[in-house]
Amino acid sequence: MLERARAGEARAVLIAGDAGVGKTRLLDEAGGLAADAGMTVVTGHCVDLGDVGLPYLPFTEVLGVLAADERFAPALAAHPVVERLLGAGTDTVRDVDGRLRLFEGIAGLLADAAEVAPLLLVLEDLHWADQSSRDLLRFLLGRGVLRHRLAVFASYRADDLHRRHPLRPLLAELVRLPAVERLELRPLADSEVDRLVRALEPGPLPDATVRRIVERAEGNAFYAEELLAATDTEAGGVPSGLADVLLIRFEQLSDTAQQVLRTAAVAGRRVEHDLLREAVGLPEEALESALREAVGRQLLVARDDDTYSFRHALAREAVYADLLPGERARLHGAFARLLAGRGRRAESAAERAHHYRESHDLAEALAASLEAADHAQRVGAPAEEQRHLEAALDLWPAVGAEARPSGGGVDRVTLTLRASAAAAHAGELHRAVSLARSALAELGQDADSELAARVRYTLAGNLLSVDSLTAAFAYSSEALAMIPEEPPSVTWVWAAATHAMAARHVGENETALRVARRALSVAEELRVTDAQADLLISLAVFGAGGRRGPEGRELLLRARELARSSGNAAVELRALFNLAMGCHENGNPAECLPWLTEGLDRARRAGLLSSPYPLEMRYLRLLVLHALGRWDECVRAAEADADVLPAAGGYTVGPALYVALARGDLSAADRARALLEGPFDWMATLVAGIVLTDAAALRRDPEEAVRRLRSTVAALTDEAGTRPDVTVRLAALALSAVADAAVELRLTGDESGARHWADTATELVELARAVARRGQNDTPQGPEGQAWLARAEAEWVRAVSGPDAAAWSKAVAAFAYGDAHERARCRLGYAEALVAAGRREEAAEEARVVRETADRLGAVPLRDQVEALVRRGRLSDAPGSQDKAGVLTAREQDVLRLLALGRSNRQIGEELFISGKTASVHVSNILAKLGASSRGEAVAVAYREGLIAPEPSAS
Repeated sequence: MLERARAGEARAVLIAGDAGVGKTRLLDEAGGLAADAGMTVVTGHCVDLGDVGLPYLPFTEVLGVLAADERFAPALAAHPVVERLLGAGTDTVRDVDGRLRLFEGIAGLLADAAEVAPLLLVLEDLHWADQSSRDLLRFLLGRGVLRHRLAVFASYRADDLHRRHPLRPLLAELVRLPAVERLELRPLADSEVDRLVRALEPGPLPDATVRRIVERAEGNAFYAEELLAATDTEAGGVPSGLADVLLIRFEQLSDTAQQVLRTAAVAGRRVEHDLLREAVGLPEEALESALREAVGRQLLVARDDDTYSFRHALAREAVYADLLPGERARLHGAFARLLAGRGRRAESAAERAHHYRESHDLAEALAASLEAADHAQRVGAPAEEQRHLEAALDLWPAVGAEARPSGGGVDRVTLTLRASAAAAHAGELHRAVSLARSALAELGQDADSELAARVRYTLAGNLLSVDSLTAAFAYSSEALAMIPEEPPSVTWVWAAATHAMAARHVGENETALRVARRALSVAEELRVTDAQADLLISLAVFGAGGRRGPEGRELLLRARELARSSGNAAVELRALFNLAMGCHENGNPAECLPWLTEGLDRARRAGLLSSPYPLEMRYLRLLVLHALGRWDECVRAAEADADVLPAAGGYTVGPALYVALARGDLSAADRARALLEGPFDWMATLVAGIVLTDAAALRRDPEEAVRRLRSTVAALTDEAGTRPDVTVRLAALALSAVADAAVELRLTGDESGARHWADTATELVELARAVARRGQNDTPQGPEGQAWLARAEAEWVRAVSGPDAAAWSKAVAAFAYGDAHERARCRLGYAEALVAAGRREEAAEEARVVRETADRLGAVPLRDQVEALVRRGRLSDAPGSQDKAGVLTAREQDVLRLLALGRSNRQIGEELFISGKTASVHVSNILAKLGASSRGEAVAVAYREGLIAPEPSAS
């Protein structure tokens, strides 16, 4: 990897392994090799600070190393935006554009530095990385930084990654990148542990001692070393517990050295010499002697930057756990005060908050937590900002009013509201709702009306994102009523914008339009650019033509530019989503993809992939790939999304389930049912309804198909009584099973049963007509909805009076906008109607096209259905041999050739290297496909159709 990086073929390696298996040692050795080869090695460490973190800590450390090297001064000067991580910047990263500039600045700096000298970037302990560092790493590896002379080695503890660990989705995303590899360090084999132990001990060791160490170490190199060290104790032997093993070296130190180690353990994995000296309170000579002893015992490692670190994190954890509670609190307090005395640097606020909390100095912990939240906001780290704010809110009631920070609008309500905003920005939508409700509960009777309104419209917006529509409308109404329209204010504009959306969702369309238009004029007067963009989007969606019409599209394009210029990524994403949806609703699925690509890229750069509109865009992208027949690509994209967004439910798996079912995977229905478990989820309910209704239709189970249709529509009908657009599709799918039942009963003479299903079909088609003709904004649905309606109409005619070629022809034409599979299914219905009308040549041509589509997509059920129609309609008797040849597989054509030569099943099997039983199955399939009752008749048909030619005679 290092050689390839020096040659400009950069790579990244993610090194996984259990604690103690040798990750750090491997990275140290790799760093030594890199340095010997002329590469610059920069290392960033992640640290464990509990539930809160230091934003961008490993990258801040890396930048500090580069800044100290004069060779990279021009590169740093070319990217001044990175100075904010070095503490020199004065501007902030309060919006995602600032965050993007920071990310791009760091990527540019690393690229420029790699031009000066090949670069090895080492990141240790990613399992402790803060979210902002994870986002930055995703950006760097996914955005082309690896095109330069740069290698990235990153390690993490595999045994620490529980199922919901935040690093897991990032790892799943990164390993899919072509330039990223994963290296798992597995435990050593027993023979290798034996070699290691004997190599570490210069003198001879009893075989029994080595054997006991090998058994206890279980392949872990660090444990093996510690167990070997334990054999030096007077008692001898091997201790029973892991903590005992880890503390053996520690207990062999002098009292002074133990005191230094305990103090260092409270500081963390690494500690500066000056800070340790002040905290431990020893004379310089005593401290140096103790440190030399600890380094000699290989518990501490002295670094070039005047710091010390524990040789292994497990050793530090064991020493820390051995501290008495009072001793621990006292040392944490000492470090907090020392850090505070260093000028209260913003980047140390999280550390100070951590030490103050552990020392039970709650007032100072509160102040430091707020300072840390401010720092996280400045450097664009919303998840860390949220955690620091929630830590401050937890501390708030335990700190007296006189000791709390004052001024600057710092109170419990505004802090809670700010935490809600940070949670929403980080994609924690339900947590954002919960925090906004808490802010509302904290409001007193004499609360400022503007603050009270802001709390309510924030809560309303959060409730809309989780589909709690009636409550959202109630809170947005309260918010708007609390503030006078005159004089104009920014708060009134945002309250009105939120109320317009909420009114729209509960069916108050006139109110929505009236409020949005008035708010837009006020926003323009006040020059609130992002509010203007948001209101333009609402007007585009709410207007008569909707987002499908040219006027709506123009409004959306204007909104996109305004949102981009304002730096409000959330509004920009809303504009991009609606531009894509406009294309989709116009029946132009291919035109959706550029908007979706732009939107998802914008969301990725802004760290908003889990927020509502990007989730909708992910689903729409999969839906478009499915419609265009790019099924393999759809499935791959769905798998990648499911790894990155494990809790995204129907958004990530929906179209992939449609593909699975269409390819004959019956387990798709079981996976769809699983989506309905747990709390109600709108998108999961929609996806499950489609899959389960279609699965019932494929099983020819009309009762289940109709039941699924009705239950899904009932669940998705909103609080205003508006049925979902997907009703038309569900009705068409259910009508397929209903029509099958009616046709079958009519053929058997059961007119009563046929009339029952014909009546059901009429009920369902009326439902489809009503929804398709009264879509969003009371305008008819677009081409997709009209295509499903055409299919529903054709199925209805089939149920009532039999297959009708004209109705099916209309359905085939309607799906020409781009849904390959549904168009083929309609062609099958058309072919069936043509057969019934005696137009067999046309039917054969339609069947041929359906077969080609089914083969291209791998749609096994569709292929089986068209072959059944070919056999049933004897379409192979039509002139020309191509249709007939297409019915037979390549293997069946081989069998047919041997059949014509008079071979038995056993002889066919021997010649084709298959069993006689398999040959018999192929022969039976050939007879069925050729409509023959015997082997001889099948051969005669084959000669007549030109499927086989006579073999030349020997003469």
